[in-house]
Amino acid sequence: MTRKYFGTDGIRGKVGEPPITADFLLKLGWAAGQVFANEGHDFVLVGKDTRISGYMFESALEAGLTAAGIDTRLLGPMPTPGVAYLTRTLRAHAGIVISASHNPYYDNGIKFFSVQGTKLPDDIEQKIEYYIDSPMTTVESSKLGKAKRLEDAAGRYIEFCKASIPTRFDFSGMKIVVDCAHGATYHIAPHVFSEVGAEVIVIGAEPNGLNINDECGATKPDKLVAAVLAHQANIGIALDGDGDRLVMVDHKGEIVDGDELIYIIAKSRLEAGQMSGLVTLMTNLGMEHGLKRLGINLLRANVGDRYVLEMMTEHNSLLGGENSGHIICLDKTTTGDGIIAALQVMAEMHDSGKNLHELKSGMQKYPQVLVNVKTTKKVNPDTNGAIQNAVRAVEEKLGNKGRVLLRASGTEPLIRVMVEGEHADLVKNYAQQLAEDVKKAIGA
Repeated sequence: MTRKYFGTDGIRGKVGEPPITADFLLKLGWAAGQVFANEGHDFVLVGKDTRISGYMFESALEAGLTAAGIDTRLLGPMPTPGVAYLTRTLRAHAGIVISASHNPYYDNGIKFFSVQGTKLPDDIEQKIEYYIDSPMTTVESSKLGKAKRLEDAAGRYIEFCKASIPTRFDFSGMKIVVDCAHGATYHIAPHVFSEVGAEVIVIGAEPNGLNINDECGATKPDKLVAAVLAHQANIGIALDGDGDRLVMVDHKGEIVDGDELIYIIAKSRLEAGQMSGLVTLMTNLGMEHGLKRLGINLLRANVGDRYVLEMMTEHNSLLGGENSGHIICLDKTTTGDGIIAALQVMAEMHDSGKNLHELKSGMQKYPQVLVNVKTTKKVNPDTNGAIQNAVRAVEEKLGNKGRVLLRASGTEPLIRVMVEGEHADLVKNYAQQLAEDVKKAIGA
């Protein structure tokens, strides 16, 4: 059944434009409350990142949930993985995150977690959509929900992150730069890394509601590179606005992306005898070859962390993720967590005695170019004959030394065109030509 409002990662868009409006969030809170109430659920958590619209949407959601008779615990600024963890550990019946992740401040979104700390099943999202399109009512006054703030939420999550590595690890003598992207980790990540012994230099930790992800964080690590080199740090850690992505920088100022980080963690898990690999369609072919040399089984899921998690569960895999830096360590947590993933990499540096630059050298990335083609309507590139002909033409030129991937974004009006191969110039030309062919095919 096709979902009307939910994409691959919740509901997301530009603030003030449907569906990211105050009245819709009010109705969404009420609709979710109807579903939770019908299933005997009466207590949910609401967290948010630092963008200015979060105040408005937090209030709207709270009002809708209250009208449905659902009690609410407000977490304030809290990373997405923190909301997932607290939902699970507090036995809340659901967790709601107000965030547009790595997007600019003028976007926002909503995503839900189940009592298990995982994304809601499709059938629950469909039930919520049913109520969104139903007339809104309010329970009688004696049954209205109540809301209060959970004052120690940040401290609980800090301790959880630290517990993801054994207490034997002492990172004294390690100098790290942490970029919080002016996002939800600004009051958490610095404490975690300093409390495990590292010397921490913090950037991107002064949110003002408008600067989240602004030329900083996991999607824009240039400032982190400069800071690592200036402070002669061992590593740099870049998180995104809601803390579920990680990109690192080695002591030479070279960026280490999600594929390379997954490779490092996978190699560590292999040596511990607990590894079977899982990545997504976007993962670099160089990583696939690197894992194959280690004898690690590689599985490719559809793009989106919910599909990664589904396949991880199906194949009993402990590690999965995406080259964007969304990394799931299922033996530690239930969703992508930038802080926890960084700690796993730091632990491997500690045990191996190798620096980050040495650890990533086991795999060599192929040149990869991604071009976003804007659309004005939903287009499925898999069913468009002209697009498929253009794809086949590029695939024939690449042979077995490259890949082509086209997919419609689940959160934005885009078709993502990715081409990968051995030679950078050819890959760039193929990607640009294919993007032009896609534009012609959809009339963009």
